[in-house]
Amino acid sequence: MSATTTDVSVVLTVGNSMMGDDGAGPLLAELMSNRPIAGWTVVDGGSAPENVIHRVHALRPQRVVVVDAADMGLVPGDIRLIDPADIAAMFIMSTHNLPLSFIIDQLKEDIAEVWFVGIQPDVVAFYFPMTEPVTLAVNSLYQRLTQWQGDGGLPWLVAAHDGDGQ
Repeated sequence: MSATTTDVSVVLTVGNSMMGDDGAGPLLAELMSNRPIAGWTVVDGGSAPENVIHRVHALRPQRVVVVDAADMGLVPGDIRLIDPADIAAMFIMSTHNLPLSFIIDQLKEDIAEVWFVGIQPDVVAFYFPMTEPVTLAVNSLYQRLTQWQGDGGLPWLVAAHDGDGQ
């Protein structure tokens, strides 16, 4: 990790707002742009977060929270922290060019804290609106960022091979 880390925290949002609940990340980016949270900066990665990762590194943050819709087999709108090692093993749905585990590994090279937050989608299809449970989840996560400490107090996704899948 770089000795020149700043005390800024970054939310890297991922998703496509034209694909229903896959727009969870972009909605959070919009909320944070319209109503900034002290100590946090948002970088909207859209559907190709690898194209903006250099912007995240340039900020030299102490913490990055990556937010994306993730099909975890839960109730729509459920929010979980996901261990990046489980992404490929669990075949978590992705509409992105590169696996998020690759991007997270890149971020971890010089950033102390990197968290991956998944929001369970209901509908991911072109030209569908975002569902209410996902909209509520995004708003809840936005509120949680104002007092984020450690893992944000979010529950961890338990890999399906570990038991109950929650």
